[in-house]
Amino acid sequence: MRGLILLAHGARDPAWSRPFVELAARVRTEHPGREVRNAYLEFVAPDMVEAGAELARAGCHAVDILPLFLGAGGHVRKDVPALLQRLQADWPAVHWMLHPAVGESPLMIDAMARIAGGLHDAAALSREERA
Repeated sequence: MRGLILLAHGARDPAWSRPFVELAARVRTEHPGREVRNAYLEFVAPDMVEAGAELARAGCHAVDILPLFLGAGGHVRKDVPALLQRLQADWPAVHWMLHPAVGESPLMIDAMARIAGGLHDAAALSREERA
């Protein structure tokens, strides 16, 4: 069985995590049988090590870790690899695969460009609806 950790930063505001919870639910729906966990670096549980341990205990032999960051700053370059080393030491039979930050994906850059490019159109449509 293959697992997936969707790793986000975390925030004190509980409403902040709503899109990440929705993302995990969507991935589960579109990929039945895949174990998916959200994990956070700060303020929100579970953290990456806890989520990884859950997946290992659930029987995952391989786990993909996808940082849900727009860029590869200090957290992605330093903190996440250190947490990955802990998982590898604690669960050596599991293959842990750290992927690049989602913001580096051409698919994400395309999506953001479509959103940014559509702002004018959306604002104009909103003005028309109010008139």
